[in-house]
Amino acid sequence: MRTRMTLLAAGTVTLLLATSGLQAADGYEHFDAAIYARAYEVREMADLEWLRTRFEVIEKHLKVSKMYLETHRDKILVDSETLEKAKGFFADRGIETAGGITLTIDERNRFETFCYSDPEHRAWVQGVVEHTARHFDEVILDDFFFTSCKSDVEIEARGDRSWTEYRLALMDEAARNLIVAPARKVNPGVKVVIKYPNWYDHFHGLGFNLETQPQIFDAVYTGTETRDATMSAQHLQPYHGYQIWRYLENIRPGHNAGGWVDTGGMRYLDRYAEQLWLTLFAKSPEITLFDFRQMQIPLQDRHRAPWQGQGTSLDFDAVVGPYRKDDGSFAPELTVARLAGWSLEKIDPIVGQLGEPVGVKSYKPFHSTGEDFLHNFMGMVGVPIDLRSAFPDEAPLVLLTEAAKHDPDIVGRIERQLRSGKNVMITSGLLNALEGKGIEQVVELEVLDQRGLVEDFRVGWGPPARAAKRILIPQIRYFTNDSWSLIDAIDGPMGWPLLHDADYGKGHLYVWTIPDNPADLYALPEPALDAIRRVATQGLDVRMDGPAEVSLFLYDNDTLIVESFRDEAAEVTIVGGGDGAELRDLETGEVLTGKTVPEGRGWFRSPDAGKAVIKVPVKPHSFRAFERQ
Repeated sequence: MRTRMTLLAAGTVTLLLATSGLQAADGYEHFDAAIYARAYEVREMADLEWLRTRFEVIEKHLKVSKMYLETHRDKILVDSETLEKAKGFFADRGIETAGGITLTIDERNRFETFCYSDPEHRAWVQGVVEHTARHFDEVILDDFFFTSCKSDVEIEARGDRSWTEYRLALMDEAARNLIVAPARKVNPGVKVVIKYPNWYDHFHGLGFNLETQPQIFDAVYTGTETRDATMSAQHLQPYHGYQIWRYLENIRPGHNAGGWVDTGGMRYLDRYAEQLWLTLFAKSPEITLFDFRQMQIPLQDRHRAPWQGQGTSLDFDAVVGPYRKDDGSFAPELTVARLAGWSLEKIDPIVGQLGEPVGVKSYKPFHSTGEDFLHNFMGMVGVPIDLRSAFPDEAPLVLLTEAAKHDPDIVGRIERQLRSGKNVMITSGLLNALEGKGIEQVVELEVLDQRGLVEDFRVGWGPPARAAKRILIPQIRYFTNDSWSLIDAIDGPMGWPLLHDADYGKGHLYVWTIPDNPADLYALPEPALDAIRRVATQGLDVRMDGPAEVSLFLYDNDTLIVESFRDEAAEVTIVGGGDGAELRDLETGEVLTGKTVPEGRGWFRSPDAGKAVIKVPVKPHSFRAFERQ
């Protein structure tokens, strides 16, 4: 394993494998790849021939370093003999094994969970944990260590607490007394990992406790699957796969063991590859592919996207070409494993050149809600996000959404930032939530009950630019000359602020008006998006101008990635550096040279005067990685 491993530990593992006559499985250079197998498939591994024929197809395409063998799901408990057979099979191939547990009673019944105040359920869960820890030195809990149970037992135990308050306390206790303590009792050296799913803004309502659990468990794991935003019921934006990994890593740095992707919603091969790449752009040390069964799904021509054939990052023909027969059909070994392996091979050398991610500091208190998952929409319009569970008072600009209202001292924090000469950018949702709670001592702005249906946007004194559609936004009222609108949203002869600026002390409070449908941010014209990004990224030394649905990933060693999720080609502009600045493509070596923005005078002086601007063309659903020179 490469995950957080010291050179000494890595050498020890190599020595042990050599002296035992085994060879470590070949792996990727800059991350490890694992496969998770459900209890349904693990129980079939009692037949080693069944296992061999299926794994041979997988290992032909993938460099597998680890297998997670699930012992329990849906009240299926895999017996000890089968677990030991499977472990031996993979050990013979130099592949590490770990145990997996999914704590569902019936996953198909709305993810039916255990009731953690029910003595019978508690005994079953503890028994599963002890059984698993006897066989494995590492145990991971899949997504389902939460509870949605509202049985009579739970109603009685809850008392007069809210379900959120009750479940947070209940699952904290269950983590300590039903999971970690029993596992360590039967195996003192066991490493116990909790894997969190992708719906982080709602965790607390079901008992996932990000405030305490990352300290209780040895490590966390991150569900980075986003699938298809349109077809999936969750409607998670692609940027989410990067952002959630960074968020959980920031809660307890160095203890986020990996990211986890599945094939759900894979209309096109590109969408699956994007999820893998985003996980690794976040600098995840390990990526787990869910699951053993899904790695055997055949690829088909219907998975070819309309934008293929343009030299996109995922090349459908390169993936399937070696497996297409003379009659046009595909060989049976052309499966998702081939797609995953091709995608990981492509990204491995690039990941090795990236530093540590950086971005616009934002604050989400524990157990907070408000403008759900909005940070991911911001990432999709080119604002690189660095989400924190502690207020980043050292940041030159802090970006706050409505979730920040759950901090009772948030107005005080905002005022202290401004008085110290730093800036704060808040959303219209947070402004509305803080009205009457002290924000009026900073600026007298008011979010009205009325909405504006707008289509044109004007930045400063510039000409109006038209959006791709009409957009419904909150109306914000302000006092003329007390604060200033930087971007006006216009409906005929009437308009309202899209981006507003109020100075206070030595700093500035900016208010970003969020459309009622946050996806309408993608419809904003480029001049409006550029102005928003110019303000939001003022604490960074580089930003991106251009259309929406193109994301920017920044790193502390002057590397960056531009990734487009658009169905058509686009051009963006990287702004930063001085005269003679260049970008070197980390994949091809191509060098792009910038131009310096002229100074200008008076009203015509550009805010980017003296900076370099570099045009970057990017193909549909593709990324480009660069080093700034």
